[in-house]
Amino acid sequence: MNIANFDLNLLRVLDALLREQNVSRAAERLALSQPAVSNALNRLRELLDDPLLVRIGRRMQPTPRALALEAPIRSALRQIEQSLAAGETFDPAESRQRFSIAVTDYVELICMPSLLDRLSQHAPGIGIDIRHLSPTLPAEALDKSELDLVLGRFDDVPARFARQHWMSETLQLAVQRDHPQVDGPPDLERFLALRHLWVHGGQTRGMVDQWLGEQGLSRQILYTTPNYLQAAHIVAGSELVAVLPTQLARHFARLLPLNLFDLPFALGPFHLEIVHLAQRQRDPALQWLIVEIQAVAEGARHA
Repeated sequence: MNIANFDLNLLRVLDALLREQNVSRAAERLALSQPAVSNALNRLRELLDDPLLVRIGRRMQPTPRALALEAPIRSALRQIEQSLAAGETFDPAESRQRFSIAVTDYVELICMPSLLDRLSQHAPGIGIDIRHLSPTLPAEALDKSELDLVLGRFDDVPARFARQHWMSETLQLAVQRDHPQVDGPPDLERFLALRHLWVHGGQTRGMVDQWLGEQGLSRQILYTTPNYLQAAHIVAGSELVAVLPTQLARHFARLLPLNLFDLPFALGPFHLEIVHLAQRQRDPALQWLIVEIQAVAEGARHA
C-alpha cells in the first residue's frame, strides 16, 4: 500500500471503532456523525481489503487483521500526540484528562483516597478510572492504551515498559480480638495450628506458603478469597486468621475488632511498582500523575 494515498485520519476512526466495537459510540468518541464513521469504515475496508469489524448481535467483532493492527496503530497515534505536544506545558489545574489505572482492592484502599484528596486540591478536573488488576502484568491493555499505568507487584516486566519503585510493604497476622487460641504473638507451632484465610489474588502460592514449603511445613487454609477488603471483615467475625499487608491490617484494626501480630518468621518486605509504557516517559500529564502517586507513598511513610 502506498502511504501517500492513505488518509491518516482514518486511523483515528479505526482506533475508536476497535475501542468501542460500536459505530454509534465510536462516533460519539470522535465527535463525528454516525454516517461519517460508517463511511470511514467502508473506506478502511476497501483500502485494507478486509472487513475489519463484523457485526455479531449488537457488537462488532474485530477480525484477526484488525486485532493485529490495533496495538501498532494505537502506539503510532500516541507517539504523534506526544510529538505534537512536545514543548507544551501541562496545567493540571485546567486539565480534564481521565486516566485508567489497574490496581488491587488493597492498593486502591491505601492509595486512592489520598490521591483523590491531592487531585481535588490541585487538579479538580482530572478523572480516574480504576480497573481490577490480575496477578500478571496486563501488558496488552498497556500496549493498547486501555490502561495508562498499573500499580502492583510484578516479577517479570518486559523491556518496553518503564517500572518505578512505589512503596515497600510488610505482612502481619490479623486475628479476631477475642480469638480463643490467640492471646499474644503466636510462635510458629501455634501459627501452623490456626485455621487460615488466604487472599490469593489469582496466585497459586503466596510469600507465606512459599517460605513454609521451603521449610517442609504447611498451614491449614480453610478459606480463600481474591478480595483483601472482605478478608478483614471475615476475620473479624470468625475464628479464621489472615496474613495481610501491614497498612491494610492497621487500617481495619482501627475499624474492626482485630488484633495484629508480627509473623513468627522473617519474610522481609515485598515491593509495589508503578509500570507504564516506556514511550510515555515524555508524556507530561502521565508523568505528573506518577509524581502525585509517589507523593502519596511518601506521605504514608511519614504518617
